[in-house]
Formats: sequence, C-alpha cells, structure tokens
Amino acid sequence: MVFVDLETSGANFANDRIIEVGLVEVDSNGVREWSVLVNPEMPLSPFITSLTGINEAMLRPAPTFRQIAQELLDRLRGKLFVAHNARFDYGFLKGEFGRLGVDFRLPSLCTVKLSRKLYPEHHRHNLDALVARHGLTAADGRHRALADARLLWRLWQCWHLHLPAATIRDAVGAILGRPELPPQLDPAALDELPEAAGAYAFYAEDGGLLLTRRSGNLRREVLGHFAAGSRDKALRRETWRIEWREAAGELGARLHELRFKRSAPPSASAKGATPGRLPVDELCSWQLQPHAPGDYRPRLVFAEDLDFAVADDLFGIYRNRREAQRSLRVLADAHQLCHKHLGIEQAVAACSAYRQKNCRGACIGKELAMQHGARLLSALARVRIRSWPYRGTVAVIERDDFGMRQDIHLIDRWRLLGTVQNEENLHELLAAGPSPEDFDPEVYRIVSRFLNAGKVVVRPLNAFSL
Repeated sequence: MVFVDLETSGANFANDRIIEVGLVEVDSNGVREWSVLVNPEMPLSPFITSLTGINEAMLRPAPTFRQIAQELLDRLRGKLFVAHNARFDYGFLKGEFGRLGVDFRLPSLCTVKLSRKLYPEHHRHNLDALVARHGLTAADGRHRALADARLLWRLWQCWHLHLPAATIRDAVGAILGRPELPPQLDPAALDELPEAAGAYAFYAEDGGLLLTRRSGNLRREVLGHFAAGSRDKALRRETWRIEWREAAGELGARLHELRFKRSAPPSASAKGATPGRLPVDELCSWQLQPHAPGDYRPRLVFAEDLDFAVADDLFGIYRNRREAQRSLRVLADAHQLCHKHLGIEQAVAACSAYRQKNCRGACIGKELAMQHGARLLSALARVRIRSWPYRGTVAVIERDDFGMRQDIHLIDRWRLLGTVQNEENLHELLAAGPSPEDFDPEVYRIVSRFLNAGKVVVRPLNAFSL
C-alpha cells in the first residue's frame, strides 16, 4: 500500500499543478516515507501559501514534476493507492503524468468511502473530523503532504486496533471489488472510470449503439450494469466496447449523452435505441402570421428554409408536418380554438369544433378575431422557441461541487460549438472557425433549460484573455 497526499496550487485539474508530494509506503519490507516539493512553473496564490505554508521562494529551486516523475512512478507502481478523497489526488497525478505522455493507472482506495462503510452512524468523514473522532494527533500540523499521508497511515492502524480485520477487509473489498465482466471486454479498459458526472455509451460488436446514459457517478453507474444480480444480462452479453466522457455537472453530462446518441447508429440488436439528429429538411415549427390587426394565423415553416436560431415567433419543434399538425389539433381542442382560423380545416361557415361546442365561434364572427388571436398566443406561449438572448457567442461555464473541474461550453445561437476546460483550449476552438452545425432542437432544449434555471455562469467572449 502507499498512503498519498498532495498539495496543489488550486483545485482545478486542468489549470492547477502539484506543489508537494508526500508518501508513506507500506509493504513486506516495512514502512518508508518520501516527500518532495515540486516547482509548478506557475504563480502561487496567497491563499495556498496561507493554507500550506509553502511559498514561491521554497518552490523556485524545487524540481519540476517532469524531473521527479520516474522516481514517483517507481514508488507507486504495484501498490494500492490510498488517499483521502482519492479522486482529488489520483486525478491530479493522472493529469500530471498524462501531460508527460504516461498512462497512469493504479487501483485506488478512498479513505472517505472506507470510513463511511466502517462507521455509517457518523455523518462527517473529512480528515479533521476523523483525527478528532479517533483521538489522533497531527503532530506535524496539517495541509503538508507528508504530514497528512502520515495521518492516513495512523488512521489505518487505528481502525485495525478497534475493528476486526475481516470487517475492514470486507469493506475494502466492497469498494475495490470488480464486477464480473463479459470475456469480450478488456478489464483494464474500465480502470480509469472516474467517480464523476458524465455520460457513457455501450457499443455492440457491429459498432452500433446499445445504450447511452448520463450519470452523477460514472464509475458506479457503469460497473453497476455488471454487478452480481444485475438484470442487464443481454446488455452484458452484447457489449464489446464502452466509452465515457467526464463532465463538471449535469449540463455537460446531458450534452455528452446527446453526442453519444448522434455519433453512432443503433445496433441491430438494440431495442428502442434513440435515433440520431432529426433531418433538417423535415424539422418544422409553427410561425404566427398577422392576418389582420390582432388576428394571427399559424403557418408551418421548415428548418431547411429558415434558421430557427434567429427567427421570431416560432412555436414548437416537430419532426415532420404530420406531427406538427397533430400537435396543433390537440392544442386547439384543449383551448377551444377555431379549427378554421388555425387552418386545420377549410370550413365555409362554422367549423366542426363549433358544431361540437368546442369552439367559441370565431369562424362565424361570434368571437372577435382579436380575442381569438390573444387566446391563441396564450395557448402557444408554453412551446415558444426563445430568441437567442445574447449579442453573439458566449461561454457557458459549469463547475463541479468540489471546484475540481470546470467545463466551458461555447454556444452561439443555440449551437454547441464545443466544450473545453481552460482558456488555452478555448482559444484553439475559436481559431478553428465557425461551426457548420445546424440548429439542433435537443441542444436548444438542454441549454435553454439550464439558462432559465440560472444553474450556470454565462460569460461573453471578451471576458477571456483571447
């Protein structure tokens, strides 16, 4: 085992760097400690200096991560990686090794999760709470890498003093335990599944899409399909490949899920697979046309003729003419609207709805056209397509609950241009030129919902140093 703690320049995997590594290695040869400061090659904030006591003067002569990478890898290789909130430490190391072209993979054990399993009656499991609960002393202080790694080792020993070894072994096994994977899947391919939000997709032998879903915890959700007692036997038998995309939150997860749906045709063996993008030449909407002052009549317009992202007075998004007409008829019947005024039928006098006492008589002048027009606007308000509320392209920023990941979704007139994690990648995305994407009703629905709810931060492009 190796108990690991890192100090970093911040909490964002993409933008921040490791500034200190502390290890307590435990194996058949005994217990060894190793600690090293790491030059992050970037400024250090006063907050981090205040928290850790590490300043830029201490880091300036320190080796870079590239210079310590091989020794660190040698010390970690072949051991169980143990950390408190392991996703943080493991994620930073994976990112640092990844920038060097090293595919970093180790089995990891989170002591937060282990504490919850061993002591479910307690609600707090942060390291300070565990130190106080178990009577440990942080003699070397807190928020230095080796000092915190030592605390984890002492915590591990304390648990073994107070609990049966079998209890701890079973709890560790439940956290680490691998499900029974089908023989056609490479077990190593699932080692990197993160405990983070995102979307995943299962593919059949023919490359077709079997299943795609979003999740707040990719690892738990994906491996759950292969857990003992799972009912997904057919899915397990037919899955040959699994892909996933991590996200900062639900917006990114939904957009990733949509990309998976659009990237591959459904497998021949898939049941009820979601179809790909709707053909633009069939996509349609109702647009209100003034017939007289206050009197509006709906006209069906198609996305191949009109840019739905900028057009005004559009109501509803439909797969084809038939679906649009059926929807309009349902709306008319629900709100006692005139079939003749809506163009549903070409009645000479009273429409069929009036004869059935479900129209207020606009067709025969019993209801004023202006009154009917006002009721029509009110009935359609719920399905109105919003005009793009910004002057141009914006960055929609989403951060996870821990402040460890940030997604920047670049969106222009309801078109998703791409998703990046930092300003450097944002610049590269913009340099690629305008997107050829057509108006996508699913992207529109997803993005507009999050903008309405105020769940994300929206920034104009001039807010970035591009």
